[in-house]
Amino acid sequence: MWPEYPHKQHHSNSVFPLKKLSLLNWFSLRAFEHLVWCFVEDQCAFPPAWGKGGSDTAQLAKLRAVFLLMQKESVHIRIRTMITIQRDSGLDVSAPKHGKIDPGNAPHVGGNQWAGGTGGRDTAGLGGKGGPYRLDAGHKVYQISQAEKDAVPEEVRRAAREMAEKAFKERLKEIDMSEYDASTYERFSNAVRRQVQSLRIILDSLQAKGKERQWLKNQPMGELDDAKIIDGLTGEKTIYKRRGELDPELGSPQQKPKRLRVLADVSGSMYRFNGVDGRLERSMEAVCMVMEALESYEHKFKYDIVGHSGDGYDIELVSADKMPKNDKQRLKVLKTMHAHSQFCMSGDYTLEATDASIKQLAQEEADEHFVVVLSDANLERYGIRPEHFSQVLTSDPQVNAFAIFIGSLGDQAER
Repeated sequence: MWPEYPHKQHHSNSVFPLKKLSLLNWFSLRAFEHLVWCFVEDQCAFPPAWGKGGSDTAQLAKLRAVFLLMQKESVHIRIRTMITIQRDSGLDVSAPKHGKIDPGNAPHVGGNQWAGGTGGRDTAGLGGKGGPYRLDAGHKVYQISQAEKDAVPEEVRRAAREMAEKAFKERLKEIDMSEYDASTYERFSNAVRRQVQSLRIILDSLQAKGKERQWLKNQPMGELDDAKIIDGLTGEKTIYKRRGELDPELGSPQQKPKRLRVLADVSGSMYRFNGVDGRLERSMEAVCMVMEALESYEHKFKYDIVGHSGDGYDIELVSADKMPKNDKQRLKVLKTMHAHSQFCMSGDYTLEATDASIKQLAQEEADEHFVVVLSDANLERYGIRPEHFSQVLTSDPQVNAFAIFIGSLGDQAER
């Protein structure tokens, strides 16, 4: 069943005094940096530079880390308070199952009977062990220790994984066959409508940035320029021409589209902590904004959207050759993101996804190349150091790579 997300609430900037920067002060004139700004300009605070040495270090020169730390005051939604309480179950798992449905949706802690419980075992829920997949029933979460989860026998893990894969395939079939739900899509579309309008104005004024090979004249060496023969007889030295790259003139139209890839975090932690800070919903809104804003701009922007989670680093959500053309197709992408985050394996492929995307886009011909990584900053759990992530993001000067941390537990994003 498609989840009912919390109701949106309007606020004025005077109520929430967040630090704001003008468009040109923070970002360059590059198109996707504008896109990022359109999304976050009045919804987040900008922290100090990530890493050592400040924002002027060569290592971080291209890294723009925009931290969307989803505090209740800085988000346009009323987020349910989901308290996480550590507990030990002390009980063994048996076999994964969905569990019984409680018609009254009462909270269930521990045990192995009810679907949507927390801190238990065997059933679909949150904070437990041995269950087949995640299921958020809207209650406070009792979380067992990682040591208990690691102790689950391999045969139980395998059975749970098989059950999750089957449930995910069934969910995808439901998505394919479902009728278009206008009210569900409008929840996401309305949240970014103003940003989409602003971005499309910017897209209309995009200019070429890619350098083109052409004849460079008035050179001191190269091939003799026939038009300069007389000048050579009079002693002129710069009478040669050679092939080289030249920046396009101001206002030149694009000869090739700009290439964009959005790496969307659809990992299990996005679903698990969505009730805490709305990170999955925010990521879906960002993807909705990209799809709506770039519609009918295929001649200027060629884009695709790839997911990354514990299941892998190349989960196709939107193909560059088959971009969604209407609201129903866009809603299918959003539903797939949500379903994948619910049923995928635990794990993190952020670095692998970023590295593979930068290398792939660098091989494609385009006016400019952009990779934007959406992540919930749950990197420390998997031993990923900020310095390593920064190195990957800045690994190829041809590709403009950016990281947007759309959620954080504690100060993980800042660190």
